[in-house]
Amino acid sequence: MDLMRVFFLQAAALMILTDLIAADPFISGGVLEGHGSISRSLLQAKQSCPINFEFMNYKIITNKCKGPQYLPGPCCSALKEFACPYTDQLNDLTNDCATTMFSYINLYGKYPPGLFAYECREGKEGLDCSAYLNGTDNSASSANMIRRLSPVIGTVVGVTVALLVY
Repeated sequence: MDLMRVFFLQAAALMILTDLIAADPFISGGVLEGHGSISRSLLQAKQSCPINFEFMNYKIITNKCKGPQYLPGPCCSALKEFACPYTDQLNDLTNDCATTMFSYINLYGKYPPGLFAYECREGKEGLDCSAYLNGTDNSASSANMIRRLSPVIGTVVGVTVALLVY
């Protein structure tokens, strides 16, 4: 009987773990803020970004977000269109993806410092990418589908393990 309890607990833990792994479809508000620091110790060194932002098409942003007034509507929707497919990588504080992406956005768009940080706020969660992710048909929507299905997958795996043991 104890063996059965152990396997049911493992199945429950697996379901909880898959729910925790499923990320929210938001770009964190902290990502929009300062990019870079005056001093950094070796323990705070970040890993290189796994996405090569250097050769991306920034016309998505530069064609819609134009000065001198930089209207929040077009600028923020363009930022979301460009950045939302990479929410997981941009929110990962162990890499330099956010800093790298904003460096290239500012390089190609010649935007004033902090433009997106000041204009593109949608609450405490940051930029809400759920509408964009639900409405696209690319790798981002595949990631969104995996997020939605992860509790189902965890349940199926948990029940399968429990049935195999029983």
